[in-house]
This record gives sequence, C-alpha cells and structure tokens, in this order.
Amino acid sequence: MAAPEVLPFHVCLAGPTASGKTAAALAIAREHPCEIISVDSALVYRGMDIGTAKPSAAELAQVPHHLIDIRDPLQAYSAAEFVRDATRLITAITARGRLPLLVGGTMLYFKALFDGLDDMPPADAAVRAVLEQEAADEGWPALHAELAMVDPVTAARLAPADSQRIQRALEVYRISGLPLSHFHTTQSATKNIANEVDCTRASALISLEPLERSWLHARIAQRFDAMLEQGFVDEVRALRARGDLHADLPSMRCVGYRQVWEALDAQAAKGSSGPLPLAGVRELGIIATRQLAKRQITWLRSMPQRHVVAADQPDAIAVVQTQVNRLLRAKS
Repeated sequence: MAAPEVLPFHVCLAGPTASGKTAAALAIAREHPCEIISVDSALVYRGMDIGTAKPSAAELAQVPHHLIDIRDPLQAYSAAEFVRDATRLITAITARGRLPLLVGGTMLYFKALFDGLDDMPPADAAVRAVLEQEAADEGWPALHAELAMVDPVTAARLAPADSQRIQRALEVYRISGLPLSHFHTTQSATKNIANEVDCTRASALISLEPLERSWLHARIAQRFDAMLEQGFVDEVRALRARGDLHADLPSMRCVGYRQVWEALDAQAAKGSSGPLPLAGVRELGIIATRQLAKRQITWLRSMPQRHVVAADQPDAIAVVQTQVNRLLRAKS
C-alpha cells in the first residue's frame, strides 16, 4: 500500500448530502483567505449542474474553487486521480499563502487522501470490455455469483445488480489473481500508521452530522423538489440527446441522474412522449438520496479523527467557524 504523502496544513469539511457543507465553506471563506477543493465525484462533470447541486455562479465567484467541471460525463475520475490532483492543489494553495479547504461528501476520496491508496491494479480497458460483454450475455447476477466464488467477502457486501463494483472486483481478480478484499485487508492493517501520518501533517476533518435523521430527510426532499423545479429532467434529457452516454457510465449512475434516466427509458419503451410523470421520479430520487446519506454517515463514523458538528443545530455554521479558528490558532 502506498503511504499517504505528508502535506501542508489543510482543513477538510465533510458531511452527508444536504447537510449544509457549501454554506459552511463559504462562511469560512469570508473569514479566512482560502481556496476550496471539491471532494465530490459528481461535481467533476460538466453539464451536470442541477442534479449535483453544483454551487451557483455567484457562490463560485466568492472564492476560488477547484476540481469542478474538469471531466466530460463520458470520462471516469478515480480516487487515485483525486489524490494526485488534491495533493498538487494543497501544495500550490499553501504556497499562495491561502488555506486549502477540502469540501464534499465523497468519502472514498477523503479516505484515499488520509490513508493512502491500495497498490491494486489500475483499470484495464480490455478486461473491462470482456466483463461488459459477459454481463450482456449472462447478466450481472451471474457475474456476482462468479465473484462469490473467488471473493466471497466482497460479494457479500454487493447487490447482484451493482454492476460498477462487481465489474471492478472481478477486474482486480482477473488482473492480479488476488481478491479485492485482500487489498482492503492490507489497507486496514496499515490504518493506524496512516492515522499517525494524518496527525503529523496537522490536517483536520470537520464533519457535519445531523442529530435527527428526520431533519436531513426533510432537507433532502426539499432539495430534490427544487432540482425538479429548476429543470433537472430537462438536464438529463439533454445528456441523453448527446447520443454517446449510457446508463452504466459512472456519471450517469450518480444519485438522481440514474433514477431520471431509468424513468425516461421506461417512458421511451412505452412509446409515450411529453412531460415525464414526476411523482415516481421524485419518490425514487429521494429514496436513493437518503440511502446515499446513510452510506456517507457510515463512512464518517469510521473516521475517528473527525471533529463532529451537529448539522441540525441552529448555530452549526458558527460552530464550524469556531472549530476552524481553534485549529488555525493551534497550528500557529
């Protein structure tokens, strides 16, 4: 496993979707000279603005932002690429005399930055093409059954239809001859060392986590409703109209986009046209977003170094600012 690089001081602000990270980050930026590094696997994509709740033009103008709109939806963006880009940016922002502020909810990116990357094989286009053809012929549940024979630990935590993760796990096995769980075990064995490295670089992780799940659920529903009102369905229609995108791309598997895409597929299969009935899309989109938030909170709870701020308390932003001020005083 590659050890994480010792980096200049930086502050990380994480939390589940709709927990108020953007507002807190902008409040920090008003108080301290900083630049924001996005830690969000959906915000990297151009043309995906509404469904990702991308910061508005006015918000982007308040403080320099990085790692937003850097990929076409046809392209992938890995945790390894994020670590490379974030490492470069943290160093450059520090050299400019500003605070690197990493903000987002893609916990795999945070974990890769904190703990280092596993020495597992990179993606192989030829192997992936073979797996995609096998899936087309036999179905992803059949490949999930194959995975269960060679890597039962990974298979046990994946749904039979989780095509992206099944493909990656089988890809790793076919390239290296080792199960994906082997690399994760190696990473766990070095976690304590990684946490010590994290302390030596004096980075800080502030986590916005609600005390009441109902508060977050209400915000998720409000935000999804706002996305629909802003034209989210039309945004997905425009992406489909390109003709080169499909539902199995990482970009189109983003929460919300997947549900709208599948609803449009179903509408096309019926031969119907006109406005898309939104009630079903709304329900599925909100459910998927709640599930995402639950996974994000689970990830966060596995990070003992985090400083938790109750996202649903009225003064949450002020508490975050106090935490940042305290950390900056301790650093100096």
